[in-house]
Amino acid sequence: MSNHLVKCVQTTPYLDQNPGTSGLRKRCKIYTQKDYTENFLQSIFDNIYPEIRETGCLIIGGDGRYLTKEVAIKSVQMAAANRFRKVMVCKDGLGSTPAISHLIKKFQTTGALILTASHNPGGPEGDFGIKYNVQTGGGAPESVTNAIFETSKKLKSYYICPYLVPDLRNISSLEYQVEHLDGEVRTFEVEVIDAVIDYVSYMQTIFDFEFIKSFIDKGLGDKPTKICIDSRNGIAGIYCTSIFRDVMGLPEEYIKNSTPLADFGGLHPDPNPFYAADFIQKIVDEECEFGASFDGDADRCMIIGKNGFYVSPSDTVAVISASALKCIPYFKKKGHLNGLARSMPTSCALDKVAEFLSIECGRTCECYEVPTGWKFFCNLMDAGKVDICGEESFGGSSTHIREKDGIWVCLGNAFDNLAWLSVLAYHRKSVSEIMCDHWRKFGRHYYSRHDYEDLSSEQGQAVLQTLQILIDSDIQGREFKTHNRTTRVSRADNFQYLDPVDHSSSFNQGYRIMFENQDRIVVRMSGTGSQGATIRIYVEHYEKDFEKMFVETQEALSDLIHLADQLTNIKLITGRDKPTVIS
Repeated sequence: MSNHLVKCVQTTPYLDQNPGTSGLRKRCKIYTQKDYTENFLQSIFDNIYPEIRETGCLIIGGDGRYLTKEVAIKSVQMAAANRFRKVMVCKDGLGSTPAISHLIKKFQTTGALILTASHNPGGPEGDFGIKYNVQTGGGAPESVTNAIFETSKKLKSYYICPYLVPDLRNISSLEYQVEHLDGEVRTFEVEVIDAVIDYVSYMQTIFDFEFIKSFIDKGLGDKPTKICIDSRNGIAGIYCTSIFRDVMGLPEEYIKNSTPLADFGGLHPDPNPFYAADFIQKIVDEECEFGASFDGDADRCMIIGKNGFYVSPSDTVAVISASALKCIPYFKKKGHLNGLARSMPTSCALDKVAEFLSIECGRTCECYEVPTGWKFFCNLMDAGKVDICGEESFGGSSTHIREKDGIWVCLGNAFDNLAWLSVLAYHRKSVSEIMCDHWRKFGRHYYSRHDYEDLSSEQGQAVLQTLQILIDSDIQGREFKTHNRTTRVSRADNFQYLDPVDHSSSFNQGYRIMFENQDRIVVRMSGTGSQGATIRIYVEHYEKDFEKMFVETQEALSDLIHLADQLTNIKLITGRDKPTVIS
């Protein structure tokens, strides 16, 4: 067999290849521009030391959206040309973000290229993304992504083996002889792997599958507990089918939209009450006790109870954390939690749980507040400071990997809720009653996020500038009157984070206005969109009076929402009378 020749292709740099909080996400039409994908891949490879490439292994996989297979093959071709010893490619190019994170740790690889735009829409008119995860299993830290961006702006050429085309349809391991520009011939191995089996086996070491299955089979009374698992035609489908149908033996009718499709079958792969309203209605119509809906790459999960009862992501991570030591074998074996962590915009419900666990366990369980972006949790986990992390955008996970993990949340939250239901079956309690028990114990954090999408960059910056001027005016101590209450500002700032592990600093992470009654308003610009600007406004009201914990969320927050609109001047700046999405 003849050698595969490396080709050096002259290119022109693009100036917009700045990875956001979770990789470089752009419209597909951007990624299909001449050399756009190749430039970004080369910029990543140029920031991996040659000696690491020559001895290392790279994992490649994605969520199945449009361009996944083509870019997976292109990644193999360029890895070969950049002197990688080996690549492990997920069969058909399909692998979830959490599963790939697990594989990095299991096989101790150099890292991974994860081909996903997560919860962004798919298809030719949708989004595509490339994310580089490092050898810890987590997303590349800012020092690396900044270096990649700087490289991309000066790139003059990339390297590729254009005729090396592996077959990704079957599990296999093949070796290719690659002849480099200096005449050296190196062996390059391509192993096509099953990205499902290892992950499912790992989940069985964390959760008690038999216990979960037993409860679903027996239910609360005389019939099984009916559940609904909706993968939105994203990558979660192949994992949910394996776990719930093949391992647990549950009816296939419980598993919806389980085939990964390039355009997600027209469904929006963002599991929130707005984009997944059809799923919530299905829970109601089919009288399910429990439902879980995932995003494109299976790292986010929305939990719904009977009659469409919505469990907010902030409450999800709080409930899991409060019950982990009793209900999840992975933590029961450990016997304690070192700490918890949440992203800054996430509600303070987790803080209350940390305070309780510190007293109950007789040792400090600190709750860390980090910027948005899962990579900020990784240092804390690597240093053994935290065990469970969560964010308001439906992401949650633990130290078992270094990524957020939607299926873990589903199993974790299902395990918690269903375990609680099995224990409380005698009392005939529903999922909503379980949440009420949590609120009775810790108080309720009414919480909502208002997204203003597809704004111009100028509009987005104008909103942020309005807040900066407000903070510069020394807002602390000022009173604000709304329709039903008067509240005083206790603190206002632009959130800055000092990493307690490596002492690196992150600035301009979002504006916070905090009040003496524990209410909060947070405003930040999203880093996960593919075009334009998205302003997210978060409002949070802490309620300790149990009798006042059953007001509809938007009604309970109406005063704070009105105040947030006034302080940001967002409606006047954007010309809009309401948010694009409310969750």
